[in-house]
Amino acid sequence: MQHPPATPDPSDHERLLIVDFGSQVTQLIARRLRELSVYCEIHPFQKVDAAFLRAFAPKAVILSGGPASVPDAGSPRPPAEVFGLGVPVLGICYGQQVMQHMLGGEVRRGEGTAEFGRAYVERSRPLPLTDGWDDREQVWMSHGDHVAALAPGFEVFGTSPGAPYAITADTDRGFYAVQFHPEVHHTPKGRTLYENFVKAAGFARDWTMGAYREQAIEAIRAQVGDAKVICALSGGVDSSVAAALIHEAVGDQLTCVFVDHGLLRKDEGKEVVAMFRDHMNLQVIHAREEDRFLGELEGVSDPETKRKIIGRLFIDVFQEQADRIEGAKFLAQGTLYPDVIESVSFSGGPSVTIKSHHNVGGLPEKMGLTLVEPLRELFKDEVRALGRELGLPAHFIGRHPFPGPGLAIRCPGEITREKLDILREADAVFIDQIRRHGLYDDIWQAFAAILPVRTVGVMGDGRTYDWACAIRAVTSVDGMTADVYPFSHEFLLETSTRMINEVRGINRVTYDITSKPPGTIEWE
Repeated sequence: MQHPPATPDPSDHERLLIVDFGSQVTQLIARRLRELSVYCEIHPFQKVDAAFLRAFAPKAVILSGGPASVPDAGSPRPPAEVFGLGVPVLGICYGQQVMQHMLGGEVRRGEGTAEFGRAYVERSRPLPLTDGWDDREQVWMSHGDHVAALAPGFEVFGTSPGAPYAITADTDRGFYAVQFHPEVHHTPKGRTLYENFVKAAGFARDWTMGAYREQAIEAIRAQVGDAKVICALSGGVDSSVAAALIHEAVGDQLTCVFVDHGLLRKDEGKEVVAMFRDHMNLQVIHAREEDRFLGELEGVSDPETKRKIIGRLFIDVFQEQADRIEGAKFLAQGTLYPDVIESVSFSGGPSVTIKSHHNVGGLPEKMGLTLVEPLRELFKDEVRALGRELGLPAHFIGRHPFPGPGLAIRCPGEITREKLDILREADAVFIDQIRRHGLYDDIWQAFAAILPVRTVGVMGDGRTYDWACAIRAVTSVDGMTADVYPFSHEFLLETSTRMINEVRGINRVTYDITSKPPGTIEWE
């Protein structure tokens, strides 16, 4: 039996299509548009053809950046029909180059015009796309190729030292193209550019979490009917909001399963069960499965293998719980849009596979359960806004993200109970420090990781040979990119002293100062 998806029908909103050519920051384009209350979707260029365009019926199109070179044979192209839709089209970096090439312009490699990093664009004449910009604005460039000759109908509206066609447009047809990346924060007025594009396209800007809540509830009810739903409850913001939303839609048809796999933070199991069972009156099954998970993870050090074991065991546990609940036909998850994007490879989707997510990709046929993923189209900050709409406590909505595999991916190398116990205590001290200093809400995510190395230390008059620990804290909007949080030297010294004095088994503390990219937020 086929079931409609438990997400609002996008046809209820005016839609903007983002054609992805493989840029690692394509997702940021979507974030900027969602912030402007415009519904958009990212689709890889391979899947966008004339039939797709007719079905999707976009009100505007954005062509993303990408790593390919337009002059190369076989380099990515959008379908020519994109330019015949009669809607505004914006090309960014590679998107600009492929637009010019397909419409009769010329693109060349190198020749001293490559630009990477911060640059400045001089506006040569007014253009509605850049209303609100000064005559000279900072932007972020990342290109080796460049437009050498404009397609018929296009004019130049801005230049930079390495890009004589930094801003171009055919205003009669509503085609705009920029060589820089307005989606990144290094282009300070990039949001203004997107706002102007949205205005030019005539969007009603009706994408809000208040509207999404009502539409999602209707979609969940339509999908589920009178069947029972099991929700995979981790205690994190995503699954918590999903549970609250589904409970509002179907009430006691929902049973939450909280899997205590032995990879949780200190006292987390008790806190989660108390929150949902005692304070929100949800039906919660507390599945204590520590021995099962840690037994199968014993001796495993490869991070992808860890994730796959944990994902498989999660499915096994949910299957067992489903078998005990008469009428259970659906499994709900807090899958988000970034989870979906990061788990797709460029050969079949928009970007290189960075890591697999244990809650993405569907369920084995043998389960006999259908997925309900009401947050699948949302970014993290949209989920938090939806949680506020649903009345979840502010302190709970503001919790830092916690990965589904739990502490397993904050314990590089082999997992042992001893290392997990040490890690729990170290993490608790670190978070306590952040709260004491009033920094928790300024940080997107903070945690400790226990490193797979012992180091020599001196405590009192004795020699120690204990574990090294790394602490990590980042700022971010949606987890797709992240910057290191700039703790003071005094804070780091105080934290290190506390951790070594209070956590038996650690004698060295390091601070991870890697941004994303090139690193991921989690260690594995």
